[in-house]
Amino acid sequence: MSDATITVPMEEEQEYVPGALLGRRQNVQDVPSALISMRNIWKTYVMGSEEVHALHGVSFDVQRGEYLAIIGPSGSGKSTLMNLIGCLDTPTQGEYWINGKVVSEMEDDELARIRNKEVGFVFQTFNLLARATSLHNVELPLIYAGMSSTERHEKAKQALASVELTDRMMHRPNELSGGQRQRVAIARALVNHPSILLADEPTGALDTATSYEIMNLFERLHAEGNTIIVVTHEHDIAERAHRVISIRDGQIEKDERIR
Repeated sequence: MSDATITVPMEEEQEYVPGALLGRRQNVQDVPSALISMRNIWKTYVMGSEEVHALHGVSFDVQRGEYLAIIGPSGSGKSTLMNLIGCLDTPTQGEYWINGKVVSEMEDDELARIRNKEVGFVFQTFNLLARATSLHNVELPLIYAGMSSTERHEKAKQALASVELTDRMMHRPNELSGGQRQRVAIARALVNHPSILLADEPTGALDTATSYEIMNLFERLHAEGNTIIVVTHEHDIAERAHRVISIRDGQIEKDERIR
């Protein structure tokens, strides 16, 4: 395995300006070709009379088909960055593009549509409906998308088959192991064929053996062409990715390709 530091083309970091516009509309020729493009991203929280910069001057691109891990200690800003990538929040300043759309300027309704179409979420705690079957849990994003019942069932079955859970379609979460519950969550994330599979500490609630099974699944999904971003604090999990961005004190400390 060879280590090679990635040089990401970026604009010179700009000074943070309180109250600055979130971004500016760009000409068509300025639209980034990368699947994800972040430019001089700041996220600032007002705490009484003080401003806390959770992220400051973060810039990087993610190409289609990449397998990226974002790693950092508690308080590093990685969770804030994950929320921005997943369109769960917007930056205080800077530009964020996903699949040719400048999401840093979007309102809540637009962000919700982008989340449902472009991002498939995998959470540490699975976030499955306790009384719903695996099939129904996987169908949920398609219900929100307004898809017909027949088409939903077929797509959900295909997604469960892709994670090798065909024989657990009618089981409820309490009838599944931790690894099986996470596979259902991954199937749900994939069912809409999103641009990005975004996983937040996906092995945090699993034992070591099951964690490796889930990471093996991510490797297979990546080999099939999916773009995967894993956010973690565990180095052995991060090292399963092909590229690792290390975050510390709200800035990118290192960006390297490891395989």
